[in-house]
Amino acid sequence: MLQTRGVAMVVKATLSRTTLYGQFLGLSLVILVVGMTTIGLWIQAEVKESVMARTAGVTALYVDSFVAPLLSEMADDGGISERARDELDALLADTGLGREIVAFKVWAPDGTVVYSQDPQLEGVWFEPEPGLIAAFGGDVVSELSSLDKAENALEAQLWDELIETYAPVRADGVGDVIAVSEFYQRPDALLADISAARLRSWAIVGAATLLMYLLLAGIVRRASGTIARQRSELEHNVADLRAALEENQRLHDRTRHAAERTTEVNERYLARISADLHDGPAQSIALALLRLDAGSAVVDDGDRVDAPKEVRHALDSALTDLRFIARGLRLPELEGLSPTETIHRAVEDISRITGRVALLDCRDLPETLPLSVKMTLYRVLYETLSNSVRHAPSARSWVSVAGGPVSVTLEVGDDGPGFDPDSDPGHQALGLAGLRDRVRVLGGSFSVASAAATGTVVRVVLPRVAAEEPADG
Repeated sequence: MLQTRGVAMVVKATLSRTTLYGQFLGLSLVILVVGMTTIGLWIQAEVKESVMARTAGVTALYVDSFVAPLLSEMADDGGISERARDELDALLADTGLGREIVAFKVWAPDGTVVYSQDPQLEGVWFEPEPGLIAAFGGDVVSELSSLDKAENALEAQLWDELIETYAPVRADGVGDVIAVSEFYQRPDALLADISAARLRSWAIVGAATLLMYLLLAGIVRRASGTIARQRSELEHNVADLRAALEENQRLHDRTRHAAERTTEVNERYLARISADLHDGPAQSIALALLRLDAGSAVVDDGDRVDAPKEVRHALDSALTDLRFIARGLRLPELEGLSPTETIHRAVEDISRITGRVALLDCRDLPETLPLSVKMTLYRVLYETLSNSVRHAPSARSWVSVAGGPVSVTLEVGDDGPGFDPDSDPGHQALGLAGLRDRVRVLGGSFSVASAAATGTVVRVVLPRVAAEEPADG
């Protein structure tokens, strides 16, 4: 039981490692060989029986033409005369029929041998054999005998096997069966004919089996190749689909995270705007109101101050702050600008407002970019340069923009005092957080390199085709 299970497991493992085409070649070969062997053996038996029956029939007809006239008297008394016996001896002695037949007997209907070349058998009764019974029924029966019956004692001394044929003898050739002639022939010629017929039948069966095997193998090979190709294409498509699904999931997670962050950042932006308005324009306007309330001249630490001039200065400062805040909230019209013009516009806007001119280096930018990418480039430049002016007023700023095959890289830096990007709770960290979310939504990357006394470098890499926008065409 265990051995059978082990063999089954080995066969199963072998089949699992074999291709469909290989499995077909092996299994179909076994099936066709078994079928060929079965058909061949059946044809072989049929050929043998057919050849023997044909030979026996022809020989029986030939023998009957000589023997029947000599045995016609058996219809009257059931015996055989001496004259008929002598003529049979002469017929079987040295004639063509005698050379063909090596032994001859005549049987009476009751199973008694009435004539034999072995005189000792004449008059002896034997239990009728099936072949003898069939012959008395009118059939010609022939078989290859191993000469192991009692009646074949003489023949067994001379030969190993002979072709034994029972042929009915009819009265006047057409009447009732009056006797049965039994004759024996050497099997050499017949076996040679049977062997040749077997070879021809095996050759035909083998050729037909080989042709079927080759045709089926060719058909299955084409089908297997088609299946393998389609399977490879399907696996490739599934892999692409899996990768697309994973990318979609990443984008979905990124978008969801950005949306969650947007609410938080918007609130913090509002708080920042509130703080900027309170600490900047509101303070300046409050100072102006105080000066107006105090009159045209006030004393500050014993010195007189020109109130109208102080009020004008405070209001100018408040107006400047308000314009700065407003410009930070509203983007200029960018749709008609090229990427290079967008970069220059951002640098010029912040320089005009702050008075600081940043060193600009633009290289290999494409002719066009999606509007969302240009807007993000402008926002990053405006926010980072504004932060640099606000937190490092005496530092020098520089901007580097370079285009690549699939992305655009933007770097904005200064040589200011630097800060810790992971722990700075101020407005600069708030602005960077918003920029980081904006860049990630487009499928880009955002990084800040800064430390105390080393300056700050903001690096942004944006795809030339934004993650949420399809490529043209």
